[in-house]
Amino acid sequence: MGELYTDDKGASAIRSLFGLGLFKDVRLEVSGDVLVVIVEEQPTVADVDFVGTKEFEKDVLKKALRDVGLTEGRPFDKALADRAEQELKRQYINRSLYAAEIVITVTPIERNRVNVTFSVNEGEVAKISEVRIVGSKAFSEATLKGLFDLDTGGWLSWYTKSNRYSRAKLNADLETLRSYYLTRGYLEFRIDSTQVAISPNKQDVSIAVNVTEGERFVVSGVKLEGNYLAKDDNFKSLVTIKPGQAYNADQVSETTKAFSDYFATFGFAFARVEVKPEIDRANNRVAFVIQADPGRRAYVRRVNIAGNNKTRDEVIRREFRQLESSWYDGDRIRLSRDRVDRLGFFKDVSVDTVEVPGTQDQVDLNVTVSEKPTGNLTLGAGFSSSEKLALSLGLKQENVFGSGNYLGVELNTSKFNRQLVVSTVNPYFTADGVSRALDLYYRTQKPYTDQGGNYELVTQGGSIRFGIPFSETDTVYFGAGFEIMTINPGTNIPAVYLAYANQYGYQTTGFPLTVSWTRDNRDSAIAPTTGLLQRVGAEAGLGGDARYLRGSYQIQKYFPINRQFTTAFNGDIGWGKALGGGTFPVFKNFFSGGLGSVRGFEQGTLGPRDVTGSTIGGTRKLNFNAEVITPFPGAGNDRSLRLFGFYDMGNVYGEGEPLSFSTMRSSVGIGVSWISPVGPLRFAFANPVRSFPGDRIQKLQFQIGTSF
Repeated sequence: MGELYTDDKGASAIRSLFGLGLFKDVRLEVSGDVLVVIVEEQPTVADVDFVGTKEFEKDVLKKALRDVGLTEGRPFDKALADRAEQELKRQYINRSLYAAEIVITVTPIERNRVNVTFSVNEGEVAKISEVRIVGSKAFSEATLKGLFDLDTGGWLSWYTKSNRYSRAKLNADLETLRSYYLTRGYLEFRIDSTQVAISPNKQDVSIAVNVTEGERFVVSGVKLEGNYLAKDDNFKSLVTIKPGQAYNADQVSETTKAFSDYFATFGFAFARVEVKPEIDRANNRVAFVIQADPGRRAYVRRVNIAGNNKTRDEVIRREFRQLESSWYDGDRIRLSRDRVDRLGFFKDVSVDTVEVPGTQDQVDLNVTVSEKPTGNLTLGAGFSSSEKLALSLGLKQENVFGSGNYLGVELNTSKFNRQLVVSTVNPYFTADGVSRALDLYYRTQKPYTDQGGNYELVTQGGSIRFGIPFSETDTVYFGAGFEIMTINPGTNIPAVYLAYANQYGYQTTGFPLTVSWTRDNRDSAIAPTTGLLQRVGAEAGLGGDARYLRGSYQIQKYFPINRQFTTAFNGDIGWGKALGGGTFPVFKNFFSGGLGSVRGFEQGTLGPRDVTGSTIGGTRKLNFNAEVITPFPGAGNDRSLRLFGFYDMGNVYGEGEPLSFSTMRSSVGIGVSWISPVGPLRFAFANPVRSFPGDRIQKLQFQIGTSF
């Protein structure tokens, strides 16, 4: 108002208005002493649609376009359309669809709005036709190409998509190649260039990697310089660089990390550790000088948590061993991060150390989590010549209402072995981390139809169990329960069941007391490659009608042979004995056979039999398993789909029956494990090596569950 108008000011105003992106035309007119601004608004996007898209879900593409500004309710112009087209092409190129063609149709509708339609002709997928590594002398090209996840394809490429070019995958493969050389003495190895060529028809991709290996160096010595808090000997013990051996970049990084971590245990969060090589090219030797400066000691001001939209803060904070207002402790921080990750509620957990502005000795810990669905609905079906069709249903929620508590319901409708189990676990029943588990169950067991019987065993009851953590990997559980065990008599009932009923009655009660110990340091609960799992359990029936003791021990050990192969061993032992001269409860017998014990035999059919042929289980059990596991042929290094060969041996023995390896059943076979969206699936084909007349053979079996 009252300002003098000039052409420069008018041009600047027009540019500013155009810069808003809201108008497709802006004009200025002067009427007397009044400046009139005339604008024509850009149309608004009413709807975005896609035609011909098969590779992507529409929601994925809409999100990609939203990131570049094209979405419902936003202004639309030609520049925005061009950016959207380029973004879609980028998405398709990432899927190796280089021939994808995109046509944009803009349809005006009422109220200055438009519908935007992207018509896509995706074309054929471009596949890798050639991978070359040029300049390699120390190792064969075939060996080096075997390190890559990208390849020219195989019969499983439809699943692995390893023959689809991806820049991210190529970068990962190049890092693998670099690491391979740097861990074998080639200190000056480098990748000179990478060429990716696409054929004129956009169907074939060729990759050429040019490398310079350099000379192979041997470590001549390691020397420490700097301030090591008067703990030089302790730091020297952390050095993994070995004089006399070939240079290994992993050992250098491990040493650097170990030094930084050790400094952090004393509160030095900002310690600087630098490894300097002193290269003797004349003799191809290298010496290392490790210089360290611990810096200043720090303490943690706050622990900030982000990303937990569902999970309550307290569920994460109670796993933390690093406390606020305490000295910074690297070991406790790493342990805290691992404990949060082991909850199983998050896809990713990261802990970042941030300096507090304006201070010299304070840091904040920013904990960022990415939540994943913790509810699980499992539907399963199985078929065998004995069980016929069996349906199972599982409803599990590992993080009920974000509380960290577990709630599960399991239902099995097998014709001969049915069960209903309801379980709940509160992992922090007390503030000290004592867990409490409650179980209610109802189980029935019937004879197989070809035995001609119609008797039934029914077990119903409940239990309570408390878990006390004695260390980060060791937990001891104490529990007690109440059971009602019923024998419903019928035709061809085994004599051992009648003998038990004559002594205790057809309905008995029990008050089992349990104690168990678990130690688990495996690297994964689903697809482990290293580590040890041990379980020891004992159950005592000291009240009720039957008095007994029942114990079990399981051990699993995993050994990585190399990047591809893992060996695994499993042992499972069970023992039971009646007390006071009574009879061991038939409901507590051990069973063996099938997946989880000796594959190739029908589930639970090994061991003592009645004169009717019924499997009655026994008071002692021995099972041994060995496996060799490798990624499935054609699947590259994908460990979600694996092939395994196995040897199983085991049996169940009755009261007074001698333990004998000569009566053990055994089998060999191959199998496939797949970590599917519904859980780990295992298929096994087993051929019995040692079997006896009357054994029930079932060569093909499958399960949803974990190893062995």
